[in-house]
Amino acid sequence: MTFAWLAFFDAILAIAMIAAGMVGAHFYLLAPFMGFQLFALGFLLSILGFFVGLLAIFLTRTAQARAGRNRAVLATVVCAVIALPLIFTVLRSSKYPPINDITTDFDHSPEFVFAQKMQHEPNRDMKYDKAKYAARQQAGYGPINAITERLSPADAFARVTEVAKAIPTWTITYSDPATDTIEAVATSKLFHFNDDVVIQIRPTPDGASLIEMRSKSRDGIGDFGVNARRIKHFFDRVALARSPSDQNTGDQEDIP
Repeated sequence: MTFAWLAFFDAILAIAMIAAGMVGAHFYLLAPFMGFQLFALGFLLSILGFFVGLLAIFLTRTAQARAGRNRAVLATVVCAVIALPLIFTVLRSSKYPPINDITTDFDHSPEFVFAQKMQHEPNRDMKYDKAKYAARQQAGYGPINAITERLSPADAFARVTEVAKAIPTWTITYSDPATDTIEAVATSKLFHFNDDVVIQIRPTPDGASLIEMRSKSRDGIGDFGVNARRIKHFFDRVALARSPSDQNTGDQEDIP
């Protein structure tokens, strides 16, 4: 009977913590990482509740202890419904390397100018750390290359800026036509995590423009592949923005 009640309370508390984490972060009642921590604790509690529920089902198999069986079954099912999809998601995300800073150029990565002022850790170093990230990015994702646009740097900068402004989850925070650099904050829809993005246009010897990009999370160690996908999706958007005359002239450079 005791284990049946414990499993039931675990299930209720798991639901409450997961809901509080998501709702609190989404409506800005909690900091994003705090909301995610509540969500994660609820997830861990659901795993605990699942195993306690299984134990309770076993202990209530006799006629004398039958009174708590329905409660144990209900708690086990609820915890399983919460835990199993999340376990599957975590297992799928384990293929991503434990890094949260992705760039298209390991040796001369675009660097943040304005983003440093927006960090919740004022002394945080935003400079790209090749020794820490490059090998793991290469091993985890393979080449993530800059793209070449057959445009002048000024025209490429205008196109990139237009594409960036059209992304609903991005906010442009810095734009410098002199260096053809823009920075943006990308905000996740549920927990409102903020990631920093910097894009730089570099001229090529043949008069075209190379678009380099870097995406870096503010929280956590890993990013579940979000930053790499962001770069690839942005380049896809740039390709879609090409006019019919230059639709087939943009390409990706083989830059490590």
